[in-house]
Amino acid sequence: MIEVPRRYWRNFDWPLLIAVIALIAFGMLIIYSASFSKQISLNRDPFYYVKRQAIGAVIGFICLAAVLIIDYRAWRRWTKPIYLITIGLLGAIFFLGTSAYGSQRWIGFGPLTIQPSEIAKIALIVILAKYLEEENNIAGWKILIPFALVSIPMALILLQPDLGTSMIFIGITFSMLFLAGARVKHLVIIGLTGLAVGCAAIFASMQGWIEIIKPYQINRLLVFINPHADPTNTGWNVIQSMIAIGSGGFLGKGLFSGTQNQLRFLPANHTDFVFSVVAEELGFVGSVGLLLLYLFLIWRGLRIAILAKDSFGMLLAAGCTSMFFFHLIINVGMTLGIMPVTGLPLPFVTYGGNTLMTNLIAIGILLNVGLRRKKIMF
Repeated sequence: MIEVPRRYWRNFDWPLLIAVIALIAFGMLIIYSASFSKQISLNRDPFYYVKRQAIGAVIGFICLAAVLIIDYRAWRRWTKPIYLITIGLLGAIFFLGTSAYGSQRWIGFGPLTIQPSEIAKIALIVILAKYLEEENNIAGWKILIPFALVSIPMALILLQPDLGTSMIFIGITFSMLFLAGARVKHLVIIGLTGLAVGCAAIFASMQGWIEIIKPYQINRLLVFINPHADPTNTGWNVIQSMIAIGSGGFLGKGLFSGTQNQLRFLPANHTDFVFSVVAEELGFVGSVGLLLLYLFLIWRGLRIAILAKDSFGMLLAAGCTSMFFFHLIINVGMTLGIMPVTGLPLPFVTYGGNTLMTNLIAIGILLNVGLRRKKIMF
């Protein structure tokens, strides 16, 4: 189970791995640009965030290697314990978790902290892939069972509260169901029903009847419609982001020279709004270059899914690729003011060790499925 036959290494997707390394290196450069001036003003190490991101990358690549050498088909046997452990970690948040920025999402283990909602993304993909590989499991209204499986961890994540990750769960679930062969009519009915329930929950929360969604989350969901309605409070982040992106022009103001970034008008510039830093300092050209690199990564992921040896491998690859896709769309849309501000990171570029490790584990899954595909490509 552990040994990888030598012939499989001919299938190793070096272009995908090189693209990921390029994204991480680029991310560290942008993280430094976004954070060094503030660190210097506080008499701190200007490379503090870069060093921590590098540590996360090293641990992430170790995890990638561990995932890569174990045949993905063996994971079928582990789905039940994976699901139970995931639920346990998400539940433990409310007893052992630490709070930051109004959310309780992390569990500390000495100097290390883990974010169970990040682990839950990978767990969700593996669990759904195992369930959906059987065609009978999506026949008729059996399609509701995957949503029931997802609903428990998603509810626990919503309670943290973490609306952004919950949105990713929904995107991954619908994508994997569609690719598994679920009827589009059923998916549309479920999607419209879910949208109606979500709107009802927002309305009930706004009226004060029940607090399903926190007031600040409602403001984040609505502020993208008109951020100038509250420009100094809820609309500030989006307005400053759009100013930064618009001021970058075609070629940008130059690396380390973005005024919105360096003068710290742009909030969360090394985390949520890191794409705004790219657009301001490297302009349209740099932004498109970064997006093309993401599109290349997504294409390689879809290629691996198409060439997978079996349905389980195809669904694993499709789930990981959809995770990257939805993160990209929501994060970039958020910085442009066309998506709600949900705090979702930009894969491999946003600062955050837990997110980076999760992304590298997902790449390990893609490379694993690619290694063991149905035919050797010369």
